[in-house]
Amino acid sequence: MAARASDRPRVRVAAIIVIADALVLVRQRRSTVPYFLLPGGGVEVGESLGNALVREVAEETGLACRPVRPLFINDTISPDGNRHLINITFLAEQTGGALLAEPVDGSIEAIELVRIADLTELDLRPAIAAEIRHAYEGGFTDSAAYLGPLWTPEDGPS
Repeated sequence: MAARASDRPRVRVAAIIVIADALVLVRQRRSTVPYFLLPGGGVEVGESLGNALVREVAEETGLACRPVRPLFINDTISPDGNRHLINITFLAEQTGGALLAEPVDGSIEAIELVRIADLTELDLRPAIAAEIRHAYEGGFTDSAAYLGPLWTPEDGPS
């Protein structure tokens, strides 16, 4: 979910869930160009990061999951400074549920399993496909990394 203009950053959690060498992604379209996101969303006031992750993954994908640990942290700050989102990406494991055949959230076009090898071919936002692939190839053993500010214009990468 994109951050609303405000005087404070918003916090978004996202899950890296691997199923049979493929990553669970949601495809959205806010303009003419579709893009992909890791399942997740905004943290509500008084909600823990882990609880927000479990709730958002279930709402968007139908999967039950367990947060394992944070892998990446980055900022998404619009060039005009009106939107500031702090993204915390967790490694998570599926504990139940099944992928929804049809998304419930109207902003999601589809829920897809994408092979890890194909991630860098997609418009993934934030643009962390190479980092995910590297972490996967290393068995997700590295410590959490701060990736800095990452911004992708609404019309996609240039």
